Amino acid sequence: MGPHPAVAAIRLAVRRVLHDLLTDHHASADRPPHERPPSPLVLVACSGGADSMALASALAFEAPRLGLRAGGVTVDHGLQPGSDLRAEEVVLRLRELGLDPVESTAVTVGREGGPEAAARDARYAALDAAAERHGAIAVLLGHTRDDQAETVLLGLARGSGIRSLSGMAAVSGADGRYRRPFLGLDRQTARKACMVQSLPVWDDPHNADPAYTRSRLRHEGLPALEKALGKGVVEALARTAQLSRDDADALDTWARQAEASVRDAAGLLECAKLYALPPAVRRRVLRQAAIEAGAPAGSLFARHIEEVDRLITGWRGQGAINLPGKVVAQRQGGRLVIRQG
Repeated sequence: MGPHPAVAAIRLAVRRVLHDLLTDHHASADRPPHERPPSPLVLVACSGGADSMALASALAFEAPRLGLRAGGVTVDHGLQPGSDLRAEEVVLRLRELGLDPVESTAVTVGREGGPEAAARDARYAALDAAAERHGAIAVLLGHTRDDQAETVLLGLARGSGIRSLSGMAAVSGADGRYRRPFLGLDRQTARKACMVQSLPVWDDPHNADPAYTRSRLRHEGLPALEKALGKGVVEALARTAQLSRDDADALDTWARQAEASVRDAAGLLECAKLYALPPAVRRRVLRQAAIEAGAPAGSLFARHIEEVDRLITGWRGQGAINLPGKVVAQRQGGRLVIRQG
C-alpha cells in the first residue's frame, strides 16, 4: 500500500524539483571520480509551520534516493517572546527527520517597508548567507498555491502592473537558488501530509493577527471572494499568476532588446525613439534605466515610472522628476537624462 495521497503529492512535487536541480548539475558527472564534487546539498527553509514541515519531510525522503544531501535552516526573527525556543524545537524536529546540516539563525528585523517586508528581507538575507556558508545548490521554500493567490491579490491592490500580478516564481534568486515546489498544491494538502505523518507543527500567531495585511486577506478577503464568486478563486488566481509571469517575461525580453535602439552614440535615451515604443515596453526601459542610475527597485513604484513616462508622452516643459535613491529624471534637448542628482 502506497503513502497517503497528500504525502504522495508533496513528495512528487519535491522529486520534480530535485530532478531539475540534478539536471543542472549533470556536467560534474563526466569528471573523473576524484574530481567530482561531493553530493550536492539542498536546504529547506523551515519555520515549523505545516507548509515547511511537510516540505522538510518530503525532502528528507526524496533527497537520499536521488543521491543528494538534505539540510535545513530555521530563521529566528525575534519578533515574539520565546522565538529562540521555537527555533531550537524546529532544529530538533529537522534532525529527527534525518536532515544534516541543520541550523537556527537569528536576525534583526528593521523597519523599512513595513513589518512584513522588513521581516522578509531579513529572512532572505539569512537564507542567502546559510546557502553560501554550506555550499548549498538550492533552498526550498514552502509557499503554496494559497500563498500565491494572496500575493496576486496584494499586487492587484497595489496597482503595480503585470509583474506584480505574476506572484512568486517557482525559481528565483541568484542562479535560481530558491525553489518553490508547492506552488501547485494547496495549503490543506500540506497540513494533511503533516497530520498523517504525525509531524508536529507550529501555527505562527502572526498569521492570524489582523494587524498584518496578508493575515486580513487570508482570513477575511479570500473567504469573502469565494462567498461572492464561488469556489475556485484560489486556483484561478494562481493561473493568473502564471499567465501574467509569461507575459511579463516576454515584455522584459522585448524591453532589453529595444533598449540599445533608443540610445544615441553617447548612451543617452532619445525621447522620440522612446515615444515610438509600445507603452509597456517603454516603461520597462525607463524603470531599468532608473534602477541602473541608483533607484532601489523595491522603492520604485508604478507612479514613479508614470511620471517619468510623461516626460516622453506629455512633454509640456515640466521640471525634473525626483525618484527614490536621490535619482532625478529630466528631459534635456530631446534626450531623457536619468542620474543621481
